[in-house]
Amino acid sequence: MGPGEVTLMLDRVASGDRAAAEALIPLVYDELRRLSGTMMKNQPGSHTLQPTALVNEAFLKLIGANEGFANRVHFMAVASTAMRQILTDYARRKRAAKRGGGMARESGDIEQVADPAGRQIDPIALDDALTKLASLDPRRHRVVELRFFGGLTVDEVASLLDVSRSTVEADWRSARAWLAVELG
Repeated sequence: MGPGEVTLMLDRVASGDRAAAEALIPLVYDELRRLSGTMMKNQPGSHTLQPTALVNEAFLKLIGANEGFANRVHFMAVASTAMRQILTDYARRKRAAKRGGGMARESGDIEQVADPAGRQIDPIALDDALTKLASLDPRRHRVVELRFFGGLTVDEVASLLDVSRSTVEADWRSARAWLAVELG
């Protein structure tokens, strides 16, 4: 399968072709599964959402939005954002359920994910910090989403954002430093 084949299918999906959406699944499934596996390995052992369910939910969200995608890299970038949102919503719902019924929340209850440095970070705090970063510096926010959550290379991010490789590297370094301070 060439990258052009995925782009053609994405164009057909954007024009409302339901058969193209079904034909797209086998073309991107392995990559989406790899992406979800990467995201899920950072979830605690008590996490009950399975990688396959995350892929299915994200795919339905993407196809349901009927958004046009420029190419495979753009599709995967949006898919990574969708998966992050699904995981954050899942953590928020689980946290809300644990708070229900007048039960006190224990400090160990928080759903956590590991950052690349191995520290544990509350996914809701991370989402809040990323939302703040998006309002302060949308490009750096996007670089974090694409690199950390999307698993895209520096070159793929540079191409997608239409900036230089060195700009992406600088944005990545500064955004990680900002997040480290913000998440304390």
